[in-house]
Amino acid sequence: MKLRFPIIPTIIVILAVATMIGLGVWQLQRKAQKEALLVQYAQAAKLPAIAWPAVPLPDALPLFRKSSLMCVKVERWESVSGKNVSGKAGFAHVAHCHVGGAEGPGAKVAIGWSARPDKPAWTGGVVTGMIAPDNQALIRLVAETPPAGLDALAPPSPDSIPNNHLLYAIQWFFFAFAAALIFVLALRSRQAGR
Repeated sequence: MKLRFPIIPTIIVILAVATMIGLGVWQLQRKAQKEALLVQYAQAAKLPAIAWPAVPLPDALPLFRKSSLMCVKVERWESVSGKNVSGKAGFAHVAHCHVGGAEGPGAKVAIGWSARPDKPAWTGGVVTGMIAPDNQALIRLVAETPPAGLDALAPPSPDSIPNNHLLYAIQWFFFAFAAALIFVLALRSRQAGR
């Protein structure tokens, strides 16, 4: 039995399948880009320290580089889930600091870890550590030496950045195959019923 393809549904399915294949190819390209970025991040910790970037560029974040800053004043605190250097779960204490003067730009500093979310007594000072990603401020400084009363946080690592692009590509290719198969089976079923 020869299949007859209705024009409009066939065009729609072809466009959908082509789009899904394109998304799969794009995810494979993103996988290669992410792998190169992760290699760059792994090497960043071995590079010399840099000045704290007052205004980080979203396309060129200096992640996993050593840096330092002067926290002139702690504006506010937040406690988020975090792990200490031993891997124990608890709270990472993040200070929202003024740097460079009372009206200067701000910085987020993950100053230390504790088992409780209580606000630390630290009021500011010079902090040395590693630049880590931050969902809101793009970057934060993770202190390598915490103030009294806090333990050191687990150092940031590029290993914490996911690279799921291969799985996404496989998913899009599977969706394209499934859409084409369902379309052909639906056509055969429709024409067999005539």
